[in-house]
Amino acid sequence: MNTGALLLLCALHSFGFALFHLAFWRLFGWPRTLENTTRPNRAIVQIANLQLVWIFTAVGLLCLLYPAELSTSPLGRALLAAMALFWAIRTVAQFVWLRVRHPLVHALTVSFVIGAALFAWPLLG
Repeated sequence: MNTGALLLLCALHSFGFALFHLAFWRLFGWPRTLENTTRPNRAIVQIANLQLVWIFTAVGLLCLLYPAELSTSPLGRALLAAMALFWAIRTVAQFVWLRVRHPLVHALTVSFVIGAALFAWPLLG
């Protein structure tokens, strides 16, 4: 698969996770379900989630707008490596903190592995 197609898949993966994280307020009933925690914790969870939406959107845009730079420049390759590592760490964190046996959780884990592979793949060529 050529690098442009891989980076398009990376962009789609990133945009998909941006949309997924935007849905957290509805999916998890925020802020109602966060009422049992402290105000700072409520704020931190929601702010961190919103920042992840921004990061995923920005990475998706970079993959669409600068595929040549991402695949050939040292800075672009560093960003791809950082995102591959992000998804690899997220996969490990899934097993450490989210020990839930549910098909949707397993599907998420697979999507994290896919993200790690997609962002690492252009680095191999």
